[in-house]
Amino acid sequence: MLSAQLLSAKGRRDPLLPATSLHVNRGELLLATGERQDQRTTLALVLSGRMKASGGHVSWDGSERIKPRRLASALVDSPGVNEPEQHLSVRDLVTEDLALIPRRYRGALLSSPWLKVNSFEDIAGLWTEQLDPGRRLELLIALALANPSTDLLVVDSPDRHSADESHWLPRLQRLASDGGRPLAVVATVGALPPSWNGPSAAIGNAATVDAATGHAAAETAELETEVAK
Repeated sequence: MLSAQLLSAKGRRDPLLPATSLHVNRGELLLATGERQDQRTTLALVLSGRMKASGGHVSWDGSERIKPRRLASALVDSPGVNEPEQHLSVRDLVTEDLALIPRRYRGALLSSPWLKVNSFEDIAGLWTEQLDPGRRLELLIALALANPSTDLLVVDSPDRHSADESHWLPRLQRLASDGGRPLAVVATVGALPPSWNGPSAAIGNAATVDAATGHAAAETAELETEVAK
């Protein structure tokens, strides 16, 4: 299970991530909503262990250590972080991503046979910018799952490529409910799709609680100071 409590990250001026709490189990898809792209990306980075939080707690399977969470997670299509570069062909992208898989899992993974086995031969010669949203997501998820140690999938703003939820939501739902490989799946989105009635969390949903906690702590400190006098 992935659990975050009062998770926050400071920015130069405004918070990169206002205090947010959420929980997602294996076999479950959670949509985390936020209007700002920088906040959605920060949440994705922190949850996947690519960035340290400024405050709060986040754990994976009961451990708050960042390394196990990072090793178990895959960050998918994060803008300005690991989204595919437009000048890359699909074949080159696959070659690069397969090279990042730990050697003990990689074996003889090569782009051509991988593309064939995973039914992506039809798009191998296209530029990544030519891919339609649904096919793009299918490819990037398949690459993320090429690493058998991936148990946590964090997809950053799949709805930025298309306003049509059918291009991304059904695929993420199938991933989470796959009995053969149950994953904990988190997708950051601008807003909840009208059809969604599953687990969700709004970025900043714990900000009021966090502020109240901080205020209470300040009052306690003042009281202790007065008593000490």
